[in-house]
Amino acid sequence: MGYKIAIAGATGNVGREMLDILAERGFPADEVVALASRRSQGTEVSFGDKTLKVQAMENYDFSDTDICLMSAGGTVSKEWSPRIAAKGCVVIDNSSAWRYDADVPLIVPEVNADAIVGFSKKNIIANPNCSTAQLVVALKPLHDKAKIKRVVVSTYQSVSGGGKDAMEELFNQTRAIFVNDPIEPQKFTKRIAFNVIPHIDSFMEDGYTKEEWKVLAETKKMLDPKIKLTCTAVRVPVFIGHAESVNIEFENEITADEARSILREAPGCLVIDKQEDGGYITPYESAGEDATYISRIREDATVENGLNLWVVSDNLRKGAALNTVQIAEVLVNRGLIQPKKAAA
Repeated sequence: MGYKIAIAGATGNVGREMLDILAERGFPADEVVALASRRSQGTEVSFGDKTLKVQAMENYDFSDTDICLMSAGGTVSKEWSPRIAAKGCVVIDNSSAWRYDADVPLIVPEVNADAIVGFSKKNIIANPNCSTAQLVVALKPLHDKAKIKRVVVSTYQSVSGGGKDAMEELFNQTRAIFVNDPIEPQKFTKRIAFNVIPHIDSFMEDGYTKEEWKVLAETKKMLDPKIKLTCTAVRVPVFIGHAESVNIEFENEITADEARSILREAPGCLVIDKQEDGGYITPYESAGEDATYISRIREDATVENGLNLWVVSDNLRKGAALNTVQIAEVLVNRGLIQPKKAAA
């Protein structure tokens, strides 16, 4: 007996990716329902070799659904996730709405799968920010070995993190430059084509952006509250794939060779680190892949027990849709939920 799964926000970048990944990984679902807002009702989306007609979430009864993968944005999630959860349907939310709630587990399965047991308090599980997900996958095995004191991370984030409109803006601006058309930034604060923008999300009182704060708060919640972390988040003219330059200071000694060996064995990590032309991964190569790639592993001689890493991942997959599906797999594989059909 399989599960009944709903995808809320099925017409967006991440929602479509969720459908693809559920099919690819053979998730034990007897039925998958595509949901979105009323204006998308009737739109068709692909699920494996099937086509699903999108239903309006406002009219959908979640009482016979086991898991809702929520990718409809924070405002919608704040309103709808508690309602859905009250129907006995576990919500795995991809927005920032529930990440910092003490009663909601924030999960990356390779990092803190055991924390999932707390989901029953609200029947909601949070998925981390895309840039945090790949970061903690790389940090966790190194923290276990040598205990991380401090992290300095600069992100190079693709426009797909801003949704379909952001991807279209990069495409349209790039084309406009080649035909000498005027450029009017819309989604972004400045031109994104052939440029980089050191600004993602809204500014906070201390001068950091919300995106930078998310990386700090989520890493502490999932990995270790004692870790000191500072971040600069930058949007780059890449369609898919986030990269991060990560500088780590450890309490205990760890060499670059030890780090390579540890990361090669770590779940979710793939080390591509040849010290030669092209012996590293770029965002372009990560698109469509599940792994968190780690390159440019080297010792930082300016601090005691320091390392530098280059971390790259497909932000729509490990940063969002894949991680969400993996959380659902943990629920199923650990027997934490049973199909309602079987219970009936």
